[in-house]
Amino acid sequence: MSDKIGKIEKDLFEAFIAHQCGHPRSEVIAGPGFGVDVSVVDLGNDKAMTLTSDPLSLIPSLGLEESAWLSVHLMANDMATTGFAPMYGQFVLNLPSTFSEVEFQRYWSYIHRYCQKLEMTITGGHTGFIEGQHSTIAGGGTFISIAPKKNIRLSKYAQPGNVILVTKSCAISSAAILAMSFPETVKAKAGHEIYHRACESFYQTSSLPDALAAVGENASDSAVTALHDVTEGGVLGAIYEMAIASGNGVRVFNDHLPISEAQATICKIFELDPRYCIGAGSMIIACEKDATDTVIARLHSEQIPCVAVGEFCPKEEGVTLVDSEYTRPLTYFDQDPYWAAFYKAIKLKWK
Repeated sequence: MSDKIGKIEKDLFEAFIAHQCGHPRSEVIAGPGFGVDVSVVDLGNDKAMTLTSDPLSLIPSLGLEESAWLSVHLMANDMATTGFAPMYGQFVLNLPSTFSEVEFQRYWSYIHRYCQKLEMTITGGHTGFIEGQHSTIAGGGTFISIAPKKNIRLSKYAQPGNVILVTKSCAISSAAILAMSFPETVKAKAGHEIYHRACESFYQTSSLPDALAAVGENASDSAVTALHDVTEGGVLGAIYEMAIASGNGVRVFNDHLPISEAQATICKIFELDPRYCIGAGSMIIACEKDATDTVIARLHSEQIPCVAVGEFCPKEEGVTLVDSEYTRPLTYFDQDPYWAAFYKAIKLKWK
């Protein structure tokens, strides 16, 4: 495992974690699971508590404001898959010992600001400074929400016959972070316009508006059955995870996958397939077929691009990618290639 970068593999999760989760409690509706973004605890009285946890970002090459944005919104994206916004947040900060008070004040002020905009209360956590801390991960957090149990979505609720919708573009966060981290290289290889468009897409990495628009007011549109956030593994990885979590097969049409010009160009520079690299900001939506146009129109009314890319099918039909010439099994990669590309660029001393 010493050479692994990124999330734990499915086989390791099932071997080490899935069956060793402490004392079982009957009120836990959804616990740890492959391809499931949140946990759900039944509170009684038709209410449930949803929880999600993620690392906090502190990336010097991006800046404090941008790091704080990722810290808040990547967790909010996971909560968005329930159809609801986060209400409460816990933060554990393990900051570098060299981090100054001025830097900490700025970083935390941005965390506060973004949480405030989400109408989310910070309820506690832990803050400390760690000697030898040089990682871009500055700790972790947990977001919590309470909602009507019957309206909470989970990625495993997708059904055969549901249409698969994808918002925005593949590789939004990968392209944005790479462009912002290596600006001179990207400008030289792709030009200033592509560079600026990729950078501007950084603040599209929140998929909470996508989810809230998809499910309708008060998360009441039952035609939207499931949601899944795109993170490591990209859009195709997220669709694969959703299929496994829901026990379904999948048919994805390759030519329908949305890939914006800026994302495609940046990924080409870093030798990445945009379909398979970190894509925070895009949401995978499962909905009943006859509601497809309604859901897409609702997203478009909020200026959120959305397209249909395939459908869920019975498990025995497999998880497949359909091209213009052939159909093949949809590949799933245990490690997102973004990480190798990022560290390769550092080793090459790209600026």
